[in-house]
Amino acid sequence: MTVRDLDIYGEPRYTAKGVSSDQAPDLDDVPTPALLRAARGAYGQSIRRALGDRGIDDMPPNGPFVLGGIGNQGQPLGALVQQLRVSKQAASELIDTLVLRGYLSRTTDPDDRRRVNVTLTDRGHEAAEAVLAGVMAVDRELTELLGVTGVRQLRTGLVALCDIRDRMESQPLPGTDRTAH
Repeated sequence: MTVRDLDIYGEPRYTAKGVSSDQAPDLDDVPTPALLRAARGAYGQSIRRALGDRGIDDMPPNGPFVLGGIGNQGQPLGALVQQLRVSKQAASELIDTLVLRGYLSRTTDPDDRRRVNVTLTDRGHEAAEAVLAGVMAVDRELTELLGVTGVRQLRTGLVALCDIRDRMESQPLPGTDRTAH
């Protein structure tokens, strides 16, 4: 789905830096979930292109998130898997695939043989660099279009949506004692 498929936009589809408000479309007519769904592919497309430019064509879904999180953000694997919001089986299969394709290595922790350490291989580092390049390309373009203040406001709004989701997930579902997540 593209924004054009929403069939409610004229050009331009956003108020870019330097565009007067009388030139902007009426965004009140666009449901926010439709915008989020249409826009979510910008980073994915950019990351896939950056990976392809480096000859990396066997990346599984969610692989860039895991490799980028480990390599570029220093996040522990457990936290990344939790953020994926997939079953333990799906997460395990993803990690197995990344190991088999040479992006991650798995070793037994010498201090605690019950633990397994997962680290990026050289190929994993190369993929993580490509993920970062893809993210930075979209970030640069967003900043050119919206300006620094506009990007900051966008990010603030997205964090607010995450907070709303977290609050809603922590509350029991109507008519039950269990939470949504």
